Amino acid sequence: MSTFPRLAQVVLDTTDARRLAEFYREFLGFHYRPGEEPPPDGVDDERGRDWLVLLTPDGARAMAFQQVERLKQTTWPSDEVPQQMHLDIIVHDRAELDRQHDRALRLGATLRQDRSADEDESLRIYTDPGGHLFCVFVAPS
Repeated sequence: MSTFPRLAQVVLDTTDARRLAEFYREFLGFHYRPGEEPPPDGVDDERGRDWLVLLTPDGARAMAFQQVERLKQTTWPSDEVPQQMHLDIIVHDRAELDRQHDRALRLGATLRQDRSADEDESLRIYTDPGGHLFCVFVAPS
């Protein structure tokens, strides 16, 4: 047994828990914790107005989304409202970086900075639909 605590998941505050969970579910290939899937059309989404958990394809906790009434979005790169945290997401090459760029935009992300031409660290920086920053970059070989 380890004497260290274990990180359970990353939790993001959001004014629309279901929308943000759906963004990351589709973008990263995660799935909902059993019982937290979106309800059928026309059925009240009580869970989606409170707390949702996403699992990795092998069933480990990855992310959770906590509903809040208000949330100031980061103004990064300006420090008026600092980023405070961001997610780093890796891909294998520049072609995949471009493919994921198109997917991220289609799912509702907003491009904040494009450094895809950088030879040392090819990356793009986005905000998700809830305003949280995340980077997609080519992993070093």
